[in-house]
Amino acid sequence: MTNIGTLYIVPTPIGNLNDISQRALDILASVDLIACEDTRHTSRLLNHYDITTKTISLHDHNEAARSGYLVDKIKQGASIALVSDAGTPLISDPGYVFVKACRSEQINVIALPGPCALTTALSGSGLATDKFAFFGFLPVKQQAKSQALSTLVQKGCTSIFYEAPRRIRDTLAVCAEVFDEHHEIVLAKEISKTFETYKVGKASEILEWLDEDPVHQKGEFVLMIHLSKREQDDEFVPQAIALLVALKKELPLKRAAAIVAEHYDVKKNALYKYALENLN
Repeated sequence: MTNIGTLYIVPTPIGNLNDISQRALDILASVDLIACEDTRHTSRLLNHYDITTKTISLHDHNEAARSGYLVDKIKQGASIALVSDAGTPLISDPGYVFVKACRSEQINVIALPGPCALTTALSGSGLATDKFAFFGFLPVKQQAKSQALSTLVQKGCTSIFYEAPRRIRDTLAVCAEVFDEHHEIVLAKEISKTFETYKVGKASEILEWLDEDPVHQKGEFVLMIHLSKREQDDEFVPQAIALLVALKKELPLKRAAAIVAEHYDVKKNALYKYALENLN
């Protein structure tokens, strides 16, 4: 009876090719097949390390159809490595459908530790790391982007996004409109590459820096946002007030204030007092 193979999830460098681990190289050289987001991109890494393992594409447009074929290969005894173009597969990259299919078939899945842009950027940002959330890429359209930033970014938590060079300026412009002075942004650019840059400041300041030189808008970006807690209890973000207004139509005011206070990390009593004075 043929033994079932293994799926290896293998992180690859996000810039500097020396960041790949020896274990990752050993697996890429020993598996029967490498499933790649882009075979042409991965071939440059494999050629650099003289790895001749066969590759097959697995990306957003073919993952649903190809996963079944790859699962069958593993069930027949083949071992497969899953890689993305850069960093850890499945983190804003393809692979979820394939890995889930393997788990449902009780196939052994082994994930290797390795390069990941969001954790690398966060560790070098100087922002709080005790509580953070990753949201991948923001919507493209301005209104949807503004709404996402308004609802996802919460006080006391560092929020992390990926952004493409062609959209980075528009995104910072929206940030400048959405956030008041109680915020700090760190924009990480070209992590682990020759022109790695961390830019720290308010959205308006970073927007000004982006406009100084077109080169500043080129590269791969990690956008990190931290909203600080306000010193005055009676200062509430507009989204908190809007939610309170909506909830008080269906719930007692104290209950509505408690829910909003927990969601936006503000003092319940101060919010309740504000509502009594301004929303009745």
